[in-house]
Amino acid sequence: MTVEQQIKAAAGYAGMSQAALARAVGTTASNFNQKLKRGTFTREELEQIAGTLGAEFVFRFEFPDGTKI
Repeated sequence: MTVEQQIKAAAGYAGMSQAALARAVGTTASNFNQKLKRGTFTREELEQIAGTLGAEFVFRFEFPDGTKI
């Protein structure tokens, strides 16, 4: 699943439109949609988006032995 698909699904699950999400994270709907299409959100932006949606952004490496980094 792409970052765009994940954000759209998370926003839908949280009942928030993309325009409302953009405003909530302090950007315009146009800028948000451009970043969404390009997939150029920083880790900090993804954490902010998740927090706005009442979720947690988790990014890690998981190894077969269960190690998570």
